[in-house]
Amino acid sequence: MTSATPGPRPPASTAPAASAPDGPRPLPRLIATDLDGTLLRDDKTVSDRTVAALAAAEEAGIEVFFVTGRPARWMDVVSAHVHGHGLAICGNGAAVVDLHGGPGTHSFVKIRELARERALDVVRRLRVAAPGTSFAIERTGGLHHEETYPPLHMEPGESVAPAEKLLAETLADSAVAEQPVLKVLAFHPGLAPDDFLVLARAAIGDRATVTRSSPSALLEISGPGVSKASTLELCCAERGITPAEVVAFGDMPNDIEMLAWAGTSYAMGNAHPDVIAAASGHTVANNDDGVAVVIERILADRRAAEVRRAAERSDSEGHDSEGRGSERRDSEGRGSEG
Repeated sequence: MTSATPGPRPPASTAPAASAPDGPRPLPRLIATDLDGTLLRDDKTVSDRTVAALAAAEEAGIEVFFVTGRPARWMDVVSAHVHGHGLAICGNGAAVVDLHGGPGTHSFVKIRELARERALDVVRRLRVAAPGTSFAIERTGGLHHEETYPPLHMEPGESVAPAEKLLAETLADSAVAEQPVLKVLAFHPGLAPDDFLVLARAAIGDRATVTRSSPSALLEISGPGVSKASTLELCCAERGITPAEVVAFGDMPNDIEMLAWAGTSYAMGNAHPDVIAAASGHTVANNDDGVAVVIERILADRRAAEVRRAAERSDSEGHDSEGRGSERRDSEGRGSEG
């Protein structure tokens, strides 16, 4: 979820605790977690329990990636909890960002932009398919929106104008014109969120990726093939990490592809029904530290496995020692008979 405006939440799961997929699971090399509605509590904080779980995972050698619909400038809430590589996937996969500089600083490592012509095509198609839609344009340097676009976000827009003008090839502010477009945001005041998503996907087709993470009828539109899943796949490939070695967490439709791609995935107790259907496991709600619950169990399973392996080695060495002792006794016995 990326909207700063409260709205109705999906019904919480009635499950009392986390449920894991059946069968043996390899120890993960990477944890990929959404932020709003997943890692963060509803008050947009990271609990002490979750902070400790993230640190313990990194200490155990498991990489943690924050994978969010948020723009890079909204990442201060977790920048203090980034370890090791310091990278986060932002804008639903449109950018990979280095957060090593701490709150207030970031640098773009990878950008997967939405071409200006495609963005204009998206706007034209939605104006026809869903009259009354208002738009905002998310660039690497900030948000720009139409006058009728509601104040859904954490800051005012950098500029206000019709979307066609905000996407014009020549802008009065040349510095803005040079900034890549990460996504188009589309809001409709009358449609139900899921209905708007279905309508927009039918209108746009494969010309762009359309998803949503807000409880309101706010769509997030990225370049074709750009998603949390596809950018996470790129980052994992660079590290030699396979899907089977990834555990992912999410709560809203923009997480579905990532949860389906990861070898093991968890829907939060407060997740959208489609997310619950896509995930291989489930955990408790974000306000109950559902991500931490699973990480703690993963690490406990790892410690238990290490104890078992140590015991098996000890037993094996003991049997070998007993065998060598028996062989010596037999040899000594045969010598005395001669």
